[in-house]
Amino acid sequence: MGRKVVILPTELGANRTTKQPSATSNDRLRNAQNASFLASPVENLYGGTCRRSETMKTIKGPAVFLAQFAADEAPFNTLDSIAKWAAGHGYVGVQIPSWDSRLFDLGRAAESKAYCDEVRGTLARHGLAPTELSTHLQGQLVAVHPAYDIAFDGFAPEAVRGNPGKRQAWAVEQLKLAAKASANLGLATHATFSGALAWPYLYPWPQRPPGLVETAFDELAKRWKPILDAFDAAGVDVAFEIHPGEDLHDGASFEMFLDRVGNHRRCNILYDPSHFVLQQLDYLAYLDLYHDRIKVFHVKDAEFNPSGRQGVYGGFQSWINRAGRFRSLGDGQVDFTAIFSKLTQYDYAGWAVLEWECCIKSSEQGAAEGAPFIKGHIIEAAARAFDDFAGAGTDQVANRRMLGLA
Repeated sequence: MGRKVVILPTELGANRTTKQPSATSNDRLRNAQNASFLASPVENLYGGTCRRSETMKTIKGPAVFLAQFAADEAPFNTLDSIAKWAAGHGYVGVQIPSWDSRLFDLGRAAESKAYCDEVRGTLARHGLAPTELSTHLQGQLVAVHPAYDIAFDGFAPEAVRGNPGKRQAWAVEQLKLAAKASANLGLATHATFSGALAWPYLYPWPQRPPGLVETAFDELAKRWKPILDAFDAAGVDVAFEIHPGEDLHDGASFEMFLDRVGNHRRCNILYDPSHFVLQQLDYLAYLDLYHDRIKVFHVKDAEFNPSGRQGVYGGFQSWINRAGRFRSLGDGQVDFTAIFSKLTQYDYAGWAVLEWECCIKSSEQGAAEGAPFIKGHIIEAAARAFDDFAGAGTDQVANRRMLGLA
């Protein structure tokens, strides 16, 4: 392609050649809160006190994405009642689908800090906090290949259906409202989809004409750059769910996009290992490569059982008959012990959010089992070195003497 993108560790951010805008007030507020937390003494097992580690944080959770549970029937039809239900299962955070007017008014949240305070208050009465807003459906409509026009039209209001240009404009405006709403809620991150222009050409047959994929990604970046800038102005990160069906569906495609938006600091990742199981991508190595860009974590299980009849593509079978399928937590093949260890090691500061999808188990059982599963995997980050008891303090003169340099 003639382009190369480098995924830089967070601590090397100052060496980037791309000029980054100054911190927003929302950033400064969160930095001050983090500094206060890190400076607070923590009682240790031996009765003394120590400073909490500045390089590792305890993952927050358990939280639940409400999209798969919202319904017209109680208790799933209002924010207050579904919050009570979630708290009853042991969740302490909720990811809110911004398109579901039964639970949330996106336009009002973008305009009114008072409304956002009401939302927070409603959740707080049940011991919950908002983790992120989601615009998965609206983000999908930022870029739609004509082959999917009819399928995705249902994500948009009737007034713009059948008109791809108006539908796209509506989606872009929704994302910009979400940036303002997230800031008004005091949220650091936002979850969404990238949409797709190149996806129908995933398999290289018929042979793709030279430049086809590059043109698609150029256009995708062109559409998203103003949206990323709007989120930057609001002090909020955008986390794209890396998901088949989106042009951003693995590491290579994310890099292609990141390159074209100039390594934009708000262009980040929603990590969901289930999607990597289904495409047989190494989801643990993915964490090693992209941990500095991972801002949202969907805890979702999956399994892949290929046979002589089908593999990754699924043979056009229903979910229950596919070689790869999503499962309730603990019923699939994802190594969550390793994932939580790596995320803690890499200082992931966000939430562990259940996204429940399963073609076998009921949603109620999945939700009931999800909170204790996540809670049991969250690692309390070490506040001090395990061998501190044997430490002898810092003495530069002694150090030089031990090395024969004195």
